[in-house]
Amino acid sequence: MVLSMENQTIGEQQINMHEEMRRAFALLSGKWKLEIMWLLNQRIYRFGELRKAINGITQHMLTAQLRELENDGLVSRTVFAEVPPRVEYEMTEKARALGPTMEALALWWSEYGNSVPAKPSSRGRKPKAG
Repeated sequence: MVLSMENQTIGEQQINMHEEMRRAFALLSGKWKLEIMWLLNQRIYRFGELRKAINGITQHMLTAQLRELENDGLVSRTVFAEVPPRVEYEMTEKARALGPTMEALALWWSEYGNSVPAKPSSRGRKPKAG
């Protein structure tokens, strides 16, 4: 099904599709949200694993982005009663429905990614020199 950006009518309710898409984009906007969602689409991650997997993200920013995703119902957080506590993050069923969108983006990138000029990474903290 292809939806246009024109207003849709459902029953007697008029829906402004432009506004609805803005709401959808807002769920995934944020400096790191798409990268977090991409990783969680692959498997369940612990906090430290996510932080190591996302080059340049700070602990504070990862915490903030995960909280927003959790509040929006896209990520679930499980705390295990262990010492030290173990916390795991995974995509919710609602977020898993975005899988075809992520697959489409991956397909698009595999076809056109080489035509996009590489930009130097200036995001977040700099990796520690080894």
